[in-house]
Amino acid sequence: MTVLTNESARAEVLNRLRRAEGQIRGVQRMLEEGESCLKISQQFAAVRKALDSTYLRMTMCFMEQELSSCLKPDPTQKDSMDTMLKDMENLLSRMG
Repeated sequence: MTVLTNESARAEVLNRLRRAEGQIRGVQRMLEEGESCLKISQQFAAVRKALDSTYLRMTMCFMEQELSSCLKPDPTQKDSMDTMLKDMENLLSRMG
């Protein structure tokens, strides 16, 4: 089993999840208070986007972690890996 070992990345993902959790509670409150379907659907879209971006961030951190463990420490590879990861992140973000 592989875990996310980067502490700052793990903290970032957890913070994003907490924000999404707050958004979901807001949707529940809106339903209880009888808000319009349009406003509720807008909040649902915001929650979905938050969860999608959190998933993307976690996936990118995991991929970086795994690739780093496979590559030998070489300062010249760091820049090319950063570029590759940014390109992959851009591609994945457009897939939703």
